[in-house]
Amino acid sequence: MTSLEKGAASAPGFRGALPQVRSAHPIGEQLPAVFADDDFALRFVSGLDVVLAPVFTVLDSLEAYFTPSLAPEDFLGWLTDWVGTELDGTEPLRTRRYAVASAVDLHRVRGTRRGLSAAVELAFGVRPEIVESGGATWSARPLGAFPGTPRPALHVTLRVHDAASVDPHRLRSVVAAARPAHLPFTAEVTSTPAPEGT
Repeated sequence: MTSLEKGAASAPGFRGALPQVRSAHPIGEQLPAVFADDDFALRFVSGLDVVLAPVFTVLDSLEAYFTPSLAPEDFLGWLTDWVGTELDGTEPLRTRRYAVASAVDLHRVRGTRRGLSAAVELAFGVRPEIVESGGATWSARPLGAFPGTPRPALHVTLRVHDAASVDPHRLRSVVAAARPAHLPFTAEVTSTPAPEGT
């Protein structure tokens, strides 16, 4: 293995050459007959086969790259950015695959209470408590009381076993991205109370 190959193999997030992959369309077999016995020409184009083999392999399985359950892990990071998930890349692989697969559904409810709850639960694995100032009601008579409070507000509480293990700034960034854009908010991480008798 050359120093260049070692560097490529050790670089994080870099997809290098795959010497064990053979080209499905060797160039040497497609050369005119005059080059069939030319050893130099065959060796020269075999070097090109090494370069092109991974390209053919990717193109033959391109659909799998865009299928969240099958995409290579290094390509999945690009997919999470492409579909706009609220992940930071430290989540388990299974969570990242689910986030990409459910991105369309989450974007459909973005800015709603349900969408906010789903985004926080996806990022932290815990369903948050959400208190908002809005409300809805109906009345058979005109001039009924307005629901909710006149001052807009949103408060998100994340209750976990160990509050110190959750980054509150990460919670704020997830809530800021998934909340209704016009609504001011607060977010906090608290510990769940220990069961009585323990």
